[in-house]
Amino acid sequence: QVQLVESGGGLVQAGGSLRLSCATSGRTFSSYAMGWFRQAPGKEREFVAAIRWSADNTYYADSMKGRFTISRDNAKNTVYLQMNSLKPEDTAVYYCAASTNPYRNVRQGEQYSYWGQGTQVTVSS
Repeated sequence: QVQLVESGGGLVQAGGSLRLSCATSGRTFSSYAMGWFRQAPGKEREFVAAIRWSADNTYYADSMKGRFTISRDNAKNTVYLQMNSLKPEDTAVYYCAASTNPYRNVRQGEQYSYWGQGTQVTVSS
């Protein structure tokens, strides 16, 4: 069983930055694909970013490109999401997810087997 615990959410003004962390249990973390998704009130869950084995294998939703950066530290079993130039429309609960099959489509939430409890990000205007 893989457990994921997100942290780093909070309240920030528009234009500010936050870094989310997701600490993961599991002996083979380095083989997992890791993703970040978000869900705003009244909206569907949406893909934010994903990473396979290294920074050479990262994927972003178009609206996050250039503002968000996903990274991982396999020694710490942790994945990060650095969020810069935040906008009020980035307000959502952000979820970390793990896929034990990194060859699946990392943009699809249904490809992930394990999810964290979520962390709230609120961006004020």
